[in-house]
Amino acid sequence: MTRTISKWVQLEQPRLGTRVTFATDEFFGAKERIIDPADPVFIADRYDDHGKWMDGWESRRRRSPGHDYCVIQLGVPGLIHGFDVDTSYFTGNYPPQVSIEACSSNLDVPEDGWLELLPMTDLSGDAHHYLDVRDDRIWSHVRLHIYPDGGIARLRIFGEICPDFSEVDGFVDLVAIEHGGRAIACSDEHYGSMHNLTAPGRGLNMGDGWETARRRGPGNDWVILALGQAGVIERAEIDTAHFKGNYPDRVSIEGASFATDEEAVSNDSAWKTLLPEAKLKMDQQHYFDEALQSIGRVSHVRVSIYPDGGISRIRLFGQVHG
Repeated sequence: MTRTISKWVQLEQPRLGTRVTFATDEFFGAKERIIDPADPVFIADRYDDHGKWMDGWESRRRRSPGHDYCVIQLGVPGLIHGFDVDTSYFTGNYPPQVSIEACSSNLDVPEDGWLELLPMTDLSGDAHHYLDVRDDRIWSHVRLHIYPDGGIARLRIFGEICPDFSEVDGFVDLVAIEHGGRAIACSDEHYGSMHNLTAPGRGLNMGDGWETARRRGPGNDWVILALGQAGVIERAEIDTAHFKGNYPDRVSIEGASFATDEEAVSNDSAWKTLLPEAKLKMDQQHYFDEALQSIGRVSHVRVSIYPDGGISRIRLFGQVHG
């Protein structure tokens, strides 16, 4: 799971509209913290009115039968391929076991329709638990059960978004997260995750983008993106927002049609040039339409930057093709 997890989208991101809609108890730690995009932290001398402040969702010590749980409503429904149940900094107060259910519903807090995705599983304190899921159904909600009580720092929900393009008429950003687009591989992401490239809106800061380490040898950096739906790309946008002394000098884009993500990563001969090398400027949006070459329908793109640096967002607009 840990080797393949990076290719999937984190469905729990609040910027996608995901919310924690219910928790049986949140006495020591607010339920919303469990999907905070930032990594958890520990502040030794921080206390609040309820006791020691912990960066996660934490229930009080249970003195009656039963167990605690919380409900997470995904901002965009999708397939679920795995979880990271993170108990970082929870040592004497983590739950010994966890299980996870999912359902599809229009309600904020569904009561019915829950099906088990992850059976009761042992946890340890102050650790990441990468848990695989084999399921091909689309879910809108996740219910996390902890036994019997305690604290979870973060829950990461890894999967892919399966949008409905049946009513789409005209241009659409084929690589946007909300349309099922996702980054599947890159040469380097030392300073910023490749998954930021397809996120909603413009980057909040330099950390909210994809940035590679400084290249000290020959070659250049690249990232491969899977489109949410195969299509003909007619306009590209490369946004270097917030990147000033570290933006790439140039960029190029290639496209191809592949049956699987693995082919897109390994088959180098299939790529065709969509955008020849083009100059970039710092901290601005760059639009390319007339410069794009006609290569037909593609399912994946490879964006190359020369020689290295940071990009905030990539948008690829086009007509959807089945």
